[in-house]
Amino acid sequence: MSAPEQPFADRDATFEAFARHVSRGKVDTFREFGLDVVMGARDGARFSDAFPDRDYYNCHSNGGVFNLGHRNPRVVEAVRRALDSLDIGNHHLVSGFRAELARRLAATTGGRLSGVVFAVAGGEAADLSIKVARGVTGRQKIISAKGGYHGHTGLALATGDAQYREPFGPNPPGFVQVPFDNLDALDRELDDSTAAVILEPIPATLGMPLPSPGYLAGVQRLCHERSAKLILDEVQTGLGRTGRIWCYQHDELEPDMVLTGKGLSGGIYPIAATLMTRELHAFFDDHPFIHISTFGGAELGCAAALTVLDIVEERGFLDRVMTLSDRLAAGLEGLPFDVRRKGLMMGLKFEADGGGMLAAKLLFDQGVFAVYANNDRSVLQFLPPLTLGDDEAGDLISRVRRAFGAG
Repeated sequence: MSAPEQPFADRDATFEAFARHVSRGKVDTFREFGLDVVMGARDGARFSDAFPDRDYYNCHSNGGVFNLGHRNPRVVEAVRRALDSLDIGNHHLVSGFRAELARRLAATTGGRLSGVVFAVAGGEAADLSIKVARGVTGRQKIISAKGGYHGHTGLALATGDAQYREPFGPNPPGFVQVPFDNLDALDRELDDSTAAVILEPIPATLGMPLPSPGYLAGVQRLCHERSAKLILDEVQTGLGRTGRIWCYQHDELEPDMVLTGKGLSGGIYPIAATLMTRELHAFFDDHPFIHISTFGGAELGCAAALTVLDIVEERGFLDRVMTLSDRLAAGLEGLPFDVRRKGLMMGLKFEADGGGMLAAKLLFDQGVFAVYANNDRSVLQFLPPLTLGDDEAGDLISRVRRAFGAG
């Protein structure tokens, strides 16, 4: 791995500048827990600390941004080539690159979600989905899951837990939360004032709980019965993470909208999107300029995203995800946690409430970077890159076992 030239001379100088100008709270927290890494060289499944050269497997993957590893050579080359002739483009004008990416994304849904609106990040895509659901239905209520997460901006923030929004004032009206995987609670709340239900098929921040068989299908049935829209947030579960292009395909669902982001960027250029049915997308036929995103669907981002789709749609790629999932699960047997998983969407569930937090530190000290689930701190989110090699999988298993005294 070639290390980028660092702008500061050492770790202390870097941390002090970061504390002064970016976030003192983060620096204080990292120092308190001994998580004092400064990201340096990065390649594939690993990155190195800049001071000194310690290496870590990235099993956080930035929530799936690095599904294809750091600096995936095919994605890097695609953006390099695009830089010879492209920039971000102009969101007001027609773009063949945007059109081709939208066509490819629609095809991953079998054409059901034929309309695409581009964004910069998942929160913006969630905001747009809520706006469209309200605009088309004429209703206001939005139902989300307690402990779920759809972003830190605007309407997306309003769907989330109180700890993230109360410091900024009261929530706007029309937003209601119900427990995840509780169809009765949803049944009681979903009425003729409901515009949409927005859910993650597997809520990462809630600790990757797998829904009970039939739960998601039941949510869809209730939405259809009461003419509410079903929005599935696949920003983390999508693009191969669960062994299918979209997690909802495991249950043969027919959502009204799907959100994607993070991994769509290939870890190289930010891009996200809201996929929707023709019925919903027709809203923009009459209101073509009612929603804009200056950097959404940037043409350089389209080059990255098209290459991401090329990779995840290759023959054998998704089968490989499932093979890796089985190998990691087998390798982690006998350790003091349960493994929640669908493909490489994995959570390590401990008995103690803070078990995920402690595990994050134990793994960090063995060169594995992973983050606990903030809405269930008994769970460690475990999201290795989908491109992990066989030798790397073995090394990763060994490091995790050593962290828990079973090496």
